[in-house]
Amino acid sequence: MPRVFPPNKMMTRPGRELRPMRVLMISDVYFPRVNGVSTSIQTFAREFVRLGHQVTLLAPDYGEAQIEPFEVIRLPSRYFLFDPEDRIIRWGRIRRHHARLHAAGFDLVHIHTPFIAHYAGQALARRLGVPVVASYHTFFEQYLDKYVPLVPGAWMRYAARRFSTAQCEDVDALAVPSRAMLEVLTRYGVRTAAEVVPTGIDLGKFRAGDGAAFRRRHGIADDQPLLVHVGRLAFEKNCDFLLHMLARVRVVVPDVLLVIAGEGPARRQLEALARRLDIADRVRFLGYLNRDGSLEDCYAAGDAFVFASRTETQGLVLLESLALGTPVVATAEMGTREVLCDGEGCLIARDDAADFAEKTVRLLTEPSLRASLRARARPYAERWSARAMAERMLALYGQVCDGASASAPAPGKSRSQCEPGAPDVRARAHEMDADPLGMPAGMQAEAAAASDDEAATAGLQTRYAQGTGTR
Repeated sequence: MPRVFPPNKMMTRPGRELRPMRVLMISDVYFPRVNGVSTSIQTFAREFVRLGHQVTLLAPDYGEAQIEPFEVIRLPSRYFLFDPEDRIIRWGRIRRHHARLHAAGFDLVHIHTPFIAHYAGQALARRLGVPVVASYHTFFEQYLDKYVPLVPGAWMRYAARRFSTAQCEDVDALAVPSRAMLEVLTRYGVRTAAEVVPTGIDLGKFRAGDGAAFRRRHGIADDQPLLVHVGRLAFEKNCDFLLHMLARVRVVVPDVLLVIAGEGPARRQLEALARRLDIADRVRFLGYLNRDGSLEDCYAAGDAFVFASRTETQGLVLLESLALGTPVVATAEMGTREVLCDGEGCLIARDDAADFAEKTVRLLTEPSLRASLRARARPYAERWSARAMAERMLALYGQVCDGASASAPAPGKSRSQCEPGAPDVRARAHEMDADPLGMPAGMQAEAAAASDDEAATAGLQTRYAQGTGTR
């Protein structure tokens, strides 16, 4: 099973506080692509900067960007085969940034996604001589079979387990967002040291929303019972469950309305299902809302936030809703079990449409219950502050860097830059240029005759086959 780090302390060794760090993050996804991984990266990186640390993020170029308090290096990207919303970075294009990455003197690399980013991050860590941490954000075992329907689901789940295990064993430490996800990795047989580090929420940002303004903008009466759901419309998110639940609620509360803020590959099927259930006039699909106040207003407008995903490794939207004082009705599966506490701003329902509908009707029709849950929601969410979770992640970084330094082969050749007096990483720049992709020799030979994209794809496919035992 994974070795769990001891209780976090902001120390790298007894009596020595963690010094300012330089963190290199890499991900196949980031804003403007909206999902939980993007939110997690942004939340941690912004909080690290507030705490006096430096962050550089390597992420895909979507043709648009936003100003951040940390450095973002946008890399050319291409669409991902299984999901047109996603992109993966062009691995070979990283080489043009080698000089600046060497000069930065990073302390460690933090990988946030599998696919190209995982292997590129590993290569960078080796060439920079620093340890690598990976966040296991996504429960892939429950995802892949939804996007490769021609392959038996059991085969895809097996492949996903093998793939995840191989990647988790290939890093110095893991950050997982919930104990439930750590238990899954334990069942896989992962032995890498791990720490449960949920993503926190920026309580300042989710302090106030103008629900009345949202209702006016969308022509919703002030007294109309309103349910809100925020999330990606993906097949694994169980949004169809919410529509079946709504059909039951409508029998008791005829004027109920469900607003869904999100986009994704399942939208067309969900719209068709709403028509079949004769509730199309009770559902509004709004697409993605910007985090410029529009999303916060949406949360605040709801009488209740409804959520039924079975695959969440954490469930950040639940905390965002609670922080804005909107009560939640949700199932408690996987990571959401740890986020929610029945009665603390929420009602927990069974994974059953009838029970979920009954609790939703109670919340819509009992003003005293709604008021009580609203009063408890914000104080409960404050336990999950971005500052507290960032300090926990930094403590993990410190432990990993100290461990890397302790295992260095000899003075002057330390694998880690986390300790004062470590050698200047720029001296190794020529090594990285000699092996720009960090590939095994056989893969280098293939890459020499291929384009950057082809080389990257060859590397991913080869290593996937090694991890799963398939070809």
